[in-house]
Amino acid sequence: MSSVATLHAVEAVILLLLVMVAGFAVIAHRLKVPYPIVLVLAGLTISFVPHMPRIPLEPSLVFLIFLPPLLYSSAWSTSWREFRSNLVVIALLAFGLVGFTVWGVAEFSDRFITALDWKAGFLLGAVISTTDAIAATSIARSIGLPRRIVDILEGESLLNDATGLLALEIGVKLITSGETPTIESGMARLLYLVVAGLGIGLLIGVVVGWLERFIDDGPVELVVSLIVPYAAYLAGEEIHASGVLAVVACGLYLSRQSATFFSPSVRMQVVGAWDALTFVLNGIVFVLIGLQLPYVLAAIHGQYGTVTLVEYGVIFSVILILLRMVWVFPAVKIASFVRRVTGHEEKKPGVRDIFVMGWTGMRGVIALAAAISVPELRANGQPFGPRNLIVFLTFCVILVTLVLQGLTLPSLIRALGLSGEKGMEPEERYARRVALKEALEFLEESRKENGEEFAHAYEDLIDRYEHRLVEVDEDHAERGEHSKETYRQVLVLAEGAVQAERRAIIRLRDEGLIGDDVLRTMERELDLEETRYQVAEMQKVG
Repeated sequence: MSSVATLHAVEAVILLLLVMVAGFAVIAHRLKVPYPIVLVLAGLTISFVPHMPRIPLEPSLVFLIFLPPLLYSSAWSTSWREFRSNLVVIALLAFGLVGFTVWGVAEFSDRFITALDWKAGFLLGAVISTTDAIAATSIARSIGLPRRIVDILEGESLLNDATGLLALEIGVKLITSGETPTIESGMARLLYLVVAGLGIGLLIGVVVGWLERFIDDGPVELVVSLIVPYAAYLAGEEIHASGVLAVVACGLYLSRQSATFFSPSVRMQVVGAWDALTFVLNGIVFVLIGLQLPYVLAAIHGQYGTVTLVEYGVIFSVILILLRMVWVFPAVKIASFVRRVTGHEEKKPGVRDIFVMGWTGMRGVIALAAAISVPELRANGQPFGPRNLIVFLTFCVILVTLVLQGLTLPSLIRALGLSGEKGMEPEERYARRVALKEALEFLEESRKENGEEFAHAYEDLIDRYEHRLVEVDEDHAERGEHSKETYRQVLVLAEGAVQAERRAIIRLRDEGLIGDDVLRTMERELDLEETRYQVAEMQKVG
C-alpha cells in the first residue's frame, strides 16, 4: 500500500504542475507577459498556500531529465550560419564573460560580504555565471528585436552552460578538497571538455543521421529524437567531457541534416510533438523555481537578519548586472573588429543593441540547481556554512533578473527604437521569390512537353504561382497592387471554401452518415490546407 500511496502522490504532484503550467500560461498570454515570468511568480505565490505539497528541486532531476531535451531543442532551432557568423562574440560571452563573472563575484564577496571568503565567492560566481535566454529570446522574438541580437543570445545560452559547469567543478574542489587548480590544468580541462564534448556529439549525430535515412515513420522518428539528446549528454558525461556541448553539437548537426532525411508528414509530427514537449518542460522548470522559496527561507532562517538578507540580495543582483554590462560593450567591439580584420564587412552593432544584450543576462533553473548541488561539508569534514547563503543569493538573482529584467525588456526595446517591423524579412522574400520562379519554370517546361492535353490544369497552377510571386516580388510596380488585391481575395475565398468543407463533414458525422475515422482523415487534409492559407495571410505585404 505504501508504494501505491507514493505513486499516487507522485501522480498528484505531476498533475498539479501540469495544471499550473497550462493555466498560468493562458493567463500570461492574456496579459501579454512572457510565460516564464508568470510561471515563476505563480509558483512563488502558491508556495505560501497552506498544505501545498512540497516539491524540492533535485539537481540530478534538472541535469539529467530537463537539461538534455531543452538544450537539444534550442540547438535544433538555431541557425548554423548565424551561429558561425557570430561565433567570436558568442565565445567572448560564453567563455570570457563566465570567467569575468566568477572573478568579479569572488572579489566582491571577499571584500563586501562578511560570510563569504574568496573561495566561497568563487563558488557563488560559478553557480550564477550561466544565463537563461528562454525568457529573453521569447520576448525578443515577439516584439521584433533585430535577429542578430536574438542569435547571439541563443548562441551564448547554448555554450555558457558548459563553461559555467566547469567553473562549478573547480569551485567545488576549492571547498571540498582545498585544492587550487593551476591555470594550466584549468585550461587543459576546458580544452578537453570542449573538444571531447563536441567530438562525441558530432559522432552520435553522424550515426543517427545515417540511421534516419532508413526510417520514415512518425512515431518511431519521435522516439529516436527523444533518445538522442539523452544519449549525447550521457555519452559526454561518461567520458568526463561536456555533456552540454555534446547535445549542442548533435542538435546543430542533425538540424541541418533533417531537411533531407525527414519526410514532410514526419517533420510535422516531430516538430509538433517537440513544441509541446519543450513548452511543458520549460513550464515545469519555471514553476519549480518559484516553489523553492520555502526551502530557501527555511535553510537560511535564523542565520541572518531580514534586512541584511534583503540588502545582500539587492546589492548582489545589481553587481551581477553591472558585471555583464561592463563585459558586453568591449566584447562586442572586439568581435566587430575581428570580423572586419578577417574581411567580414557588416553593420556595426550600435550602443543601443549592445545595451539590450547586456540587459538580457537572466538566470534560471541551471543556476538554482547548481546552487543546491553545492556540498554541505568542507574538505576537513566541517559544515560549509556559506552554502545556505549561496542558495539564497542565487534565488534572489534569479528573481531579480528574470522578473525585473524580463518585465522591463519589452519597454526598454521599444524605448530604444529596436522593435522591428513584423512581416516578411528581405532574406525570406528573396528565398520565396527564387522558389516560386523555379516552380514556374518547371510548370512552363512541363507544359511544353505535354502539349495541350492538360492545358487547363497548367493554366490554373501557373496562375496561382504567378499571384504568389507578385505577393512577394517588389519589382512588379505596375500591376502589383491589383494582383496583390486579387491574391488576397483568392486567399479569403480559398479559406472560406475549406471551412465550408469542414462544416459539411462535421454535419455528415453528426448525422451518422460517416464515421469518425473518415472525419479524421479528411480533417487532417483540411487542416494542412487551411494552415497554408493562414500562413500566407500572415505573410502578406503591402
